[in-house]
Amino acid sequence: MSVPIFGQIYRGYPIALVVFLSTGLSVGMAQYAFGEFSGPLKEEFGWSQTQLNLSLAFSFISGILAPFVGNLSDRIGIRPVMFVSLLLIALGFLMRPFITELWHWYLFSSLVFAGFPGATIMPAGKMVGLWFPKTRGRVMGAVVAGNNFGGVTMPPLAAAIISTLSWQVAYVTFGLIMALLAAVAIFVIAEDQDKIEAEMKRTGRGDQAQIARVAAKAGITVRQALTNRNFWLIMIGLVAATFTYQGVLTQLRQHFEESGFAPAVATSAVSIIAGMGIASKLAFGRASEKITARIATIISVALQAVGVFIIAQADAGLLMWVGIFIFGIGFGGLGALIVLVVQEAFGMKEFGGIMGLMQVGMIASGTGAPLLAGSLHDSTGSFDSSMLIVVAIFIVGIVALALARPVRVEPDEG
Repeated sequence: MSVPIFGQIYRGYPIALVVFLSTGLSVGMAQYAFGEFSGPLKEEFGWSQTQLNLSLAFSFISGILAPFVGNLSDRIGIRPVMFVSLLLIALGFLMRPFITELWHWYLFSSLVFAGFPGATIMPAGKMVGLWFPKTRGRVMGAVVAGNNFGGVTMPPLAAAIISTLSWQVAYVTFGLIMALLAAVAIFVIAEDQDKIEAEMKRTGRGDQAQIARVAAKAGITVRQALTNRNFWLIMIGLVAATFTYQGVLTQLRQHFEESGFAPAVATSAVSIIAGMGIASKLAFGRASEKITARIATIISVALQAVGVFIIAQADAGLLMWVGIFIFGIGFGGLGALIVLVVQEAFGMKEFGGIMGLMQVGMIASGTGAPLLAGSLHDSTGSFDSSMLIVVAIFIVGIVALALARPVRVEPDEG
């Protein structure tokens, strides 16, 4: 009798770990650690905050590519898509030390964002949905907590390397880590339905095998989604919610320092938000199984709105930390809830394609938010105004999600 490669360990666990690292390190390096490189880049090249932030607006590339990446993952599987995506991110980081012109910065930022759909939200949605159909919410929370792991570890890593060596070495380090992860993913990731069911039975999860098969076929098609009112309401809600990533998160490190925090304290505050997000994702993931992912998302965005409002109004002191705490509680859960809302509303049948369309809508937040933040910062000297605008956008998203209703997702009998 042959011994399975993972012994008595359920294969879903190492797969979940790889996805945890893929989504977490991608987000940690490109978003959480962004502020650590802002000062050195502006000092060396003389770029303005608007010019630097414009690279974040190139996240529209993720939105444009997402439907194709999602459709491709539905057709050929997530493993090859994930492998290539991680290599693109690695290349984007490895090439950054060679920049001499602003357009080089934009080009290599584009490579990173081109790899994002296939390295973050797609593998998280596909792998958790297939390997953990019975506990999807709590496992999704744990997997997407990788974002916060990246947020806790990558800014301090970048800061340490930049202060002791250089920003160039920091980016090379990031690139090598992602290239290694790509190699690991090609050996670990698996999604064949028969193998999943066999693995469930081998490890005493036979009761989940039928659930997994039904879940894999349940849902509506991309065409059906496009003609459904709730698809558009959910898209508006999620697009509004994601203004938090490029409009708030990537600016927080600099905002805290400008508000009176010492540089080390500013870095620590961002890491604290990331650390809080781990517990938040677990809590919101579990809550989504009880109160639905849609309601949980409304609560998440509402908490962020309150937190950002306080952060925008406060100087360094107790009130700022109150805002950080409230924002951190709500912000953390969002990464898991975005995927869970789409799965809950539209099923797994064509999850990749539908999730890809959602990300097209997120071009508005990915492109508009950093430009808004950068231009208002250059004109006013702070991020306060842009953060208050994001709060108003959050409110619009809450209303849209409140108006949305569940979509009936029956399994395909074919």
